[in-house]
Amino acid sequence: EMDHENYTVVTEFILLGLSQNHEVQMILFLFFLLFYMIILPGNILIILTIQGDSQLGSPMYFFLANLAFLDICYSSVTPPKMLADFFSHQKTISYSACMAQLFFLHFLGAAEAFLLMVMAYDRYVAICKPLHYNRLVNRGICCVLVGATWGGGFIHGITLFGLSIHLPLCGPNILDNFFCDVHQLVKLACANTYIVELLLFLNNGVVIIMCFILLLISYTVLLLKLWTQSSKAKNKVASTCVSHIIVVSVMCGPAIYIYGLPFQAVPKEKVVAVFHTVIFPLTNPMIYTLRNKEIKDSMWKRVSKYI
Repeated sequence: EMDHENYTVVTEFILLGLSQNHEVQMILFLFFLLFYMIILPGNILIILTIQGDSQLGSPMYFFLANLAFLDICYSSVTPPKMLADFFSHQKTISYSACMAQLFFLHFLGAAEAFLLMVMAYDRYVAICKPLHYNRLVNRGICCVLVGATWGGGFIHGITLFGLSIHLPLCGPNILDNFFCDVHQLVKLACANTYIVELLLFLNNGVVIIMCFILLLISYTVLLLKLWTQSSKAKNKVASTCVSHIIVVSVMCGPAIYIYGLPFQAVPKEKVVAVFHTVIFPLTNPMIYTLRNKEIKDSMWKRVSKYI
């Protein structure tokens, strides 16, 4: 039985950040600021282009616009605090802000993983059941599927949030990272840590691993199906599938690396976390765009119009 007298009422956490060196912090600040100034408007342009061009009205572009929006939201959870902390001598985050950061990080992250599964379903129907595509993937069904991804992400995030707020904390309130996350809080728990960690792993690591396995299986099936297509159709569909596989890999790989091994310290965790929470989310829609001639042409027309 747990001794409730040993629990500590934590009101804030101290973040150790990416580096303690002031010069390194300034270099990182300029790098991330420049990255955001270039990539963030690019994602907004993708959304505006898809919404404003009637020729980009297919479900694939509808899902891409939603992915860009999700990535913008996801990339707004931890970086603003990280950028502000580069100018702080002592980096702190309140308990309530920590819980909010944790919830939105996993809510939006899970929603994106589910959206990638929806995009895989869209490509499966387009390639394997082309005659039934308009019936199986119409606008109404697309809206329901996107709503389901947000709903699934919310359930995932609120479950982790509910488990985390009940963690009995008795360790030092120091988090060796630049943001607040579940596996860091588990390290501060003083009772039933293995039970709680197992619960968090089942709800965290298993979710992303299962999504990754299902996505790999689905795209393997699609690539095998391509062998029966004509050469022209094969090249076009293969380009789309390769884009999807790259995005799935750069999103799921770091997540599995961070959350798939919760019982041991993960080397280079901060570096992987930067790519997972800051870099990759904003570059995901770009990967699709750079490999898609239709949307590149439409974006150039829109930019040229205003220039």
